[in-house]
Amino acid sequence: MKFDTPATDNPIDRLKIIGHPTSRIDGPLKTTGKATYGYEWHDVFATPAYGWIIGAGIAKGRIKSMDLSRAQAASGVIHTITADNAGHLGKGKYNVAQLLGGPQIDHYHQAIALVVAETLEQARAAASLVKIDYEEDDGAFDLAAGRDGAKTAPVTLGQEPDSSVGDFSGAFADAPIQFDETYNTPDHAHAMMEPHASIAAWEDDKLTLWTSNQMIAWTTGDLAATLNIPKKNVRLLSPFIGGGFGGKLFLRADAVLAALGARASGRPVKVALQRPLMFNNATHRPATIQRIRIGADRDGKITAIGHEAWTGNLPQGGPETAVFQTRLLYAGANRMTAQRLATLDLPEGNAMRAPGEAPGMMALEIAMDEMAERLKLDPIEFRARNDTQVDPENRERPFSQRQLVSCMRIGADRFGWNARDPRPRRRRDGGWLVGIGMAAAFRNNLLMKSGARVRLDDRGIVTVETDMTDIGTGSYTIIAQTAAEMMGLPLDKVVVRLGDSAYPVSSGSGGQFGANNSTSGVYAACVKLREAAAEKLGFNSADVEFSDGQVMSGNRNAPLAQAASSGELVAEDAIEYGDLSKTHQQSTFGAHFVEVGVDVATAEIRVRRMLAVCAAGRILNPKTARSQVIGAMTMGAGAALMEELAVDKRRGFFVNHDLAGYEVPVHADIPHQDVIFLDEPDPMSSPMKAKGVGELGICGVAAAVANAIYNASGVRVRDYPITLDKLINRMPEIG
Repeated sequence: MKFDTPATDNPIDRLKIIGHPTSRIDGPLKTTGKATYGYEWHDVFATPAYGWIIGAGIAKGRIKSMDLSRAQAASGVIHTITADNAGHLGKGKYNVAQLLGGPQIDHYHQAIALVVAETLEQARAAASLVKIDYEEDDGAFDLAAGRDGAKTAPVTLGQEPDSSVGDFSGAFADAPIQFDETYNTPDHAHAMMEPHASIAAWEDDKLTLWTSNQMIAWTTGDLAATLNIPKKNVRLLSPFIGGGFGGKLFLRADAVLAALGARASGRPVKVALQRPLMFNNATHRPATIQRIRIGADRDGKITAIGHEAWTGNLPQGGPETAVFQTRLLYAGANRMTAQRLATLDLPEGNAMRAPGEAPGMMALEIAMDEMAERLKLDPIEFRARNDTQVDPENRERPFSQRQLVSCMRIGADRFGWNARDPRPRRRRDGGWLVGIGMAAAFRNNLLMKSGARVRLDDRGIVTVETDMTDIGTGSYTIIAQTAAEMMGLPLDKVVVRLGDSAYPVSSGSGGQFGANNSTSGVYAACVKLREAAAEKLGFNSADVEFSDGQVMSGNRNAPLAQAASSGELVAEDAIEYGDLSKTHQQSTFGAHFVEVGVDVATAEIRVRRMLAVCAAGRILNPKTARSQVIGAMTMGAGAALMEELAVDKRRGFFVNHDLAGYEVPVHADIPHQDVIFLDEPDPMSSPMKAKGVGELGICGVAAAVANAIYNASGVRVRDYPITLDKLINRMPEIG
C-alpha cells in the first residue's frame, strides 16, 4: 500500500481500541518469567556449549603473538576461535570495525578470540590462560586535541553535514544582541539490563540465531555478509529484548562469534558480552564539542543562528548529528550549521537514545535560555517569538503539525511557571536553593517501509506476523490494537508474533519510528484481509463494516470467522510512503519543565519534579506511551547529572566500564513525573496519524535540568554532566 494522500474513511479513526490506555499484552509473560530472551532458549537445546570473548588489551596496534595452548588443554574446552582460523570474514553494511579483530587492533576490547567450552565457568577460566603479546601504536583518544584536524562529516541520514541560508556571518556581526558560547557533552554508554547475547546453531549450511536485536532485517543481512553465506541461509529470532536504546540496532560480536563457534564446534553455542565489553566493545554515544552563536534584535527576534559540532569516531564511522534540530526548531533568516568529524581510536560511536537531537539540544536549549536572559525576556516568550510554521531552511515547506507554543504554554500553566523568579538564587527551602527550568523538545518523524502478514482462522482469531521487535516499549500491544481495530475484534482475538526473520520485513525498533511505521504496515495488511473476508462473504468491500466480530453491509451481517470456514485467509502487504514528507516537514514537538534543589552548603543537586508536554501525532496507547516518556525523562536526568564515560587519554579506553563505576539514575533518583499528550492526529504522517513519542521524551530534558540548576544557584555550567564539583568552587556565589 502506498500512502501518498491523507486517508479518508479510515477504520482506525473509530478509536474503539486505538488511543485507549491498554495494559501490555506481554506483561504477564514478563512478570511471571515466561518471556524467553535470546540467551534463554533452554528448551531448544538441552546441552549448549558456552563461549567467552577475549577483548583486546590495547586500543591501537597489532597482536604479535597469541599462545592458546594452555587454554586449549584446559578442562572442558571444545574449541578456540581467532582471526587465524575463522576464515575470511566479510563486512556488513552497518559495521564500522571488524567484529573479530586480529592481528590489527582497531579499539580497546575489540573481540580477538572466543573460547568455547562445556560450561560458562570453564570457558571463562580457559580464557584467562591465553597469553597475548601486543605491539602498541600511538592512538588519538582526545576529541579536544583532535578538534583542529577534524574534517567535514559525511552525508548522514540523507542530509548534508553543513547548511547555510542567507548571510549568517554578516547578520551575526550586525546583531545588536549577540551570544557565542561553547558546550561539551561527554561519551555516554548503553547499560541495558540484558547484554548483547546470542545462541547460534547450524543445520548443514543453514544458521539459526536467537539474539537480542532491534533491527532483524539489517542484522540478518549483515550477519550473512560477514559469514559470506546467502542471506536466505540465515534465520534470526528476537521475540523479546531486554532494552536496546539504539545499542542493539546493529550486528555485534556476540552474534558473529556465536555463529563461528557453533560452526567450528558442531554444537549450539551461547555467547553474551561480559559487562565490561558492553562499554568498550559495543557502541556508545560519542562526545561532542558544540559552538552556538545567536544574534537577535532588541525585540528578541533571531536574525542569525549558527550551530557547529565536533565529534569523533573510528575511520568509516559517522558523526553525532547534533546540529540537525537547529535547522528546524527556530526561525531566523540567516542560518548556518556545520558538522566536523575527527578520527579517534576509541570504540565505535553510534546511535543511542535519540542520537543527534539529545546531545544537540543539551547545548541549544541552554543557549536559548542564556540568550533570553541577555534580552531580558522570559525563556518561553523568547522561544515563542521565534516560532515558525514553515521549515526555516525551505520556507515553501510547512510543518504538517507544529504545536510547540501550545506545549510550552500548557506546560507553564500546569507546572506553575508564573511563580518562577527569573533572578537566580531567590527561592529557598531550608538548606536548599530551589530553581525551575524549561526547554523545548524536538524530534523528527522518520518514515520507513514496513510490512506485515495477517491470518484469519475459522475461530475468528487474527494472527499478525512481522519481524518488528519489542524492546520493552509495547510493540506487541499497539500492533494487537491496530489489528483488533481494523478487523472489529476484541484484543483477546488477536495473536501477535514478532522478531523472526521469516516474517515480513518491518521498520524495526528505533528512532521513535517503530510505532507509527510498524502499525501502518499492519494496517496495510489488514486492508487486504478485510477485502478478502468481504469477498468470501459476498459483500461489497467498498461498503462494509467490521465490528464486534461481525462483518456488516446494509442489512446483512455475518460472523468474521465464517470467512475462513473453508480455509485460513492470509493477506500480506507493506506500507510505503509517497511525497508527503517532502511537501510537509514532519516533526514532533514538546516542552520539558524541571524543578531542582541545590544544597546551599554542598552543592548537591536533587531533581524534585518533572513535566513533559508532547505533541507527537495520535498517541496509539497513552499508557505505554506515558511509560516511554517517563523512562526517557529519567534518562535525560541521568545525562544531565550523572552519565559520563571517563576516557583514559593515554591508553584509549573507557575506565568506568561496569555498573559500579558508570552511574545511571535509580529509583531513588526519580522524582515526581507527569506527562501530558496533546490531541494531535496528523493525517500527513501515515494511516495511523501517529508519529512516535519515545525519543521526544529525552530531547531537551538535560537542558531543562541545567536551566533549573542555574535558576536555583546562579551558576551556569556548560560542561556535562553537571556534578557538584562544577558548582562547589563557586559556592560564595551560591551562598
